[in-house]
Amino acid sequence: MKVVVVGSGGREHALVRALLRSPQRPEVLCAPGNAGIRADAVPLDADPSDVEGFAQAAAEAGIDLVVVGPEVPLVAGLVDSLEDAGVRAFGPRRAVAALEGSKAFAKSVMRAAGVPTGDFAVVDDVETGLAAIREYPIVLKADGLAAGKGVVIAGDEMEAGEALEAMLVERRFGDGPVLVEQHLVGREVSLLALCDGERAVALAPARDYKRIGDGDAGPNTGGMGCFSPVDLPEGFVEETIAAVHQPVVNEFARAGTPFHGVLYAGLMLTDAGLKVLEFNVRFGDPETQVVLPRLRSDLLELLDRCTRLGGLAGAGELEWDPRAAVTVVLASRGYPASSSSGDVIHGLDAAAQGAEVVHAGTAERDGDIVTAGGRVLNVTALGEDRSSARSAAYAAADMIAFDGLQLRRDIGV
Repeated sequence: MKVVVVGSGGREHALVRALLRSPQRPEVLCAPGNAGIRADAVPLDADPSDVEGFAQAAAEAGIDLVVVGPEVPLVAGLVDSLEDAGVRAFGPRRAVAALEGSKAFAKSVMRAAGVPTGDFAVVDDVETGLAAIREYPIVLKADGLAAGKGVVIAGDEMEAGEALEAMLVERRFGDGPVLVEQHLVGREVSLLALCDGERAVALAPARDYKRIGDGDAGPNTGGMGCFSPVDLPEGFVEETIAAVHQPVVNEFARAGTPFHGVLYAGLMLTDAGLKVLEFNVRFGDPETQVVLPRLRSDLLELLDRCTRLGGLAGAGELEWDPRAAVTVVLASRGYPASSSSGDVIHGLDAAAQGAEVVHAGTAERDGDIVTAGGRVLNVTALGEDRSSARSAAYAAADMIAFDGLQLRRDIGV
């Protein structure tokens, strides 16, 4: 089977590695990939941002399955174009991808499906936004895609006003409205499910770390680290799938737009019960980097089944490595406000002896691997428990060096 993975980050490198472990021995390609991905997969000469051109190129190349990693091409309708060209794709069509592309749309789906979430208001101007706030702290979210950075937890009216100004007047995160959302307090957990249009099958839960600094200090990022499994009450996963994921799958099925792909639920375990913070419609990053190394079932078979209505019915129970996994993100200077590119990375071979190192923002220059983005590398290790996995991940991460390297030291604590 010829499979192409779309994307160029750590999530996509983890997907490539997992697909290469399949007993089906697929031919794995990438588009566009990065320095690490291109060492493991053959580049496909096609631009995923040109959805129609990419679909035509995939058809001409005889691609059997396209696995779409990032949210942007999903929201742009890449799966629609691929299916129209006769190429099967793992990921939702544009109408379903709006669940991530618009937070206001996501809230409307949650309301229709009866999914528990925080109170919210959708506003279009600063004055209305401030009037909608009843107490602080308050969460302000840009409606559209913002690479995990369009969220502000405002502690007072001045901070809220500045955030609303940036989102609604300066338009730093697109032209859409802003969600004024209840600030929920509790423990966060990410629960991803594979969906075949009819049912949702849970992957292993994970917990990620969004802020740049130790102790959750500083601004939000795309994610600075993660671990799996998570200590949760017995029956939590099954109950959450029944209360959150399956109702959403049912809602899209009723609308005639079945959900094929990954439904990622960002959850908060509050004193008042479970609440959904957000939905994504693709594998999480960095959740994928800790979940897939623990998956013993054939990922290729599962993704292939998801493209067919009801295909997961015969998949059986997923098999998991009982060991814990911890991933640490190595970021470049200035991230998340900016990033540094072109810095030579040292120690990759040594680090790979004790952990899995996947590339997120890297490029090759004159025979060297250099930084080429905000999040540069993910270092993942397995251990008999989270403490041993954490020690191994940090031991490997400390073998890597490049100018301006940033990492959190409290992942998995």
